[in-house]
Amino acid sequence: MLAVAGGKGGVGKTTTTLGLAGALARDGRPVRAVDTDCEMPDLHALAGCDRDPSLAAVLDGERVPEQPVATIPGVRVVAAPRAADGSTVASALGRLRDRPTVVDTPAGAGPDAVAPLRVADHALLVADGTPQALRDAAKTGAIARELGVTVVGVVLVRSRTRPDGVERFLEAPVLGTVPGATDPLSDPAVWSAYDRVAERLRRQTVI
Repeated sequence: MLAVAGGKGGVGKTTTTLGLAGALARDGRPVRAVDTDCEMPDLHALAGCDRDPSLAAVLDGERVPEQPVATIPGVRVVAAPRAADGSTVASALGRLRDRPTVVDTPAGAGPDAVAPLRVADHALLVADGTPQALRDAAKTGAIARELGVTVVGVVLVRSRTRPDGVERFLEAPVLGTVPGATDPLSDPAVWSAYDRVAERLRRQTVI
């Protein structure tokens, strides 16, 4: 299970979650993308899926409430619950280990943001290259490591270059830079960037 995290909101975690899931699914394995951000539940909308049923249904013993993404073959989305505490989210995620899973995490460093990291095997940091985003990503990386989660790398979004010293600052390799686009998941250059990130993750046997 791979948590897509970054601390700061609006840096592209949700787009990266869906784009990376799509890139990983190109090898023929179905990939699940899960939204754990109850306050800003954007993943289902970006994927063109319904909000209900959500991740909360997993704890009711129901079939996993995943929905296929019509425009991205092989990806199924689980929407964020309408209200849930960290322990509820962690418990539900813990039951989703039957296939490769990419998790969109909340912004910040509070309990809601930490809960998915407690369950994840690996974390991928996302930042947009601004100083604030990089500082927040560094804090998120430190939290992940404290929880025993391996930080496998960083994705820089809306960028074609990487700031000097970013790998040293974040203590993780830059796995890819994703160019800015008006409609990212319809842009071939964006998909090429996520394909490169997915290939690097496969080489590390992360997911």
